[in-house]
Order: sequence, then structure tokens, then C-alpha cells
Amino acid sequence: MVVMKVIYVGNPVLRLVSEEIEVFDAELKDFVQELVKTMYTEDGVGLAAPQIGVSRRVFVYDAGFGIQIVINPEFLWLSEEKVKMEEGCLSVPGIYADVLRPARVKLRYRDLEGNHHEEELEGYPARIVQHEADHLDGVLFIDHLAPARRALLKPRLSQIMKENA
Repeated sequence: MVVMKVIYVGNPVLRLVSEEIEVFDAELKDFVQELVKTMYTEDGVGLAAPQIGVSRRVFVYDAGFGIQIVINPEFLWLSEEKVKMEEGCLSVPGIYADVLRPARVKLRYRDLEGNHHEEELEGYPARIVQHEADHLDGVLFIDHLAPARRALLKPRLSQIMKENA
């Protein structure tokens, strides 16, 4: 398999709604293994397939408890309680900002064998899965920022896009 490279803000793949995964085979397992390797190589805590240019509904993450693989995620509920926490993104290098998100979530997803799972998450893991799931819907963390904050970031975002065009 070709070494995967993280793509950056401005690449149109990051704005696509990713396709559901229907085939759970050796090719998917190899792809996920490369996704995990890329995430660790890039020193990330999560990585979604669109971030390496593949528009498929899968992401991996490690919130400090080992690697988690999430395929075709859907949120069954999001808590009313929200919490603000600083986020960054491998696809938006060098930019960090506080983002307000639900404190707890209930997530339904599939594993590498296609088995269904439901999990309630809070704190850091809940934050990561929301951030990564956004990637599968073409949303970046900067989209959650107030217009004034985004306007302040525009020169830096333009620079990232220009350097990686």
C-alpha cells in the first residue's frame, strides 16, 4: 500500500460527505492499519479517511486507552450539556481554537468485522469522536467557530491552502 499523506484545508475531499462502508474485507483491514500508522506517524489522536483523501466513513482514534476503529458512525444522542475545549487538526496545521461541543454522546458504529456496537462516551473520547465524525460529513473544526474568529484565521488558512495547492 502507498504511504498515506494527510491532506490540508482547501482540498475538496475534506468537504465531501463520505460514503458508507458496506464491504468488510481484508482490503478494509489493510486500509485501517495504514490509517492507524499514519495517525501515529503524524502524532495525532484521531484520523478520518477523508484526511488522507479517501471519502469513506471510517476513522481511528486513541484517547489514551489504545486504538479504536469506528466505521459508519451515527450519534444516537448528544447531551444538552456542552463543554468548550481546545481543538486542533492534522488537516489544519498550526491552528488551535476552543470549540463548544456536547459533553457526552451515544455512538453507534461498526467494527472491522461489520459487527454493530453502541457506546456512551464523555470527556476527551467524546470530543475526539465528534471531531472525527465531522470529517465524514465534510465539516472541519474551524466551521464551529464564530465568524469573527474565522475571519481572524483567514490569512493563516489562506497560507496553508497556498502552500499545499
